[in-house]
Amino acid sequence: MDDISKKYLFDIQKAINSVEGYFGGKKVFAEYNANDMLQKAVERQIEIIGEAVNCLLKANPDVVISNARRIIDTRNYVIHGYDKVSNEIIWSIVVKHLPLLKIEVEDLLNKQ
Repeated sequence: MDDISKKYLFDIQKAINSVEGYFGGKKVFAEYNANDMLQKAVERQIEIIGEAVNCLLKANPDVVISNARRIIDTRNYVIHGYDKVSNEIIWSIVVKHLPLLKIEVEDLLNKQ
């Protein structure tokens, strides 16, 4: 794998780790829903993930990431539809989709 692809994978990994760190290991929707700063921090990391996935696929179209198009679309939705972002949708991404993405990214990085 080329260096630019690795860079984007590391960016995705770092953003996922940041989101996990924001929760300190314990993810509670009520706490997330009540904390505007936490919401904005998570949304920013989702933007970074989506942009990095987009750039990765442009640089290396052979890389396979589940739901890549949906990840990119979510990034666009968060940025351009900021006034319509639902805490429930973001929460669903955090608890259901980021763990799978983390595994896929780690697998890709380990294949080097």
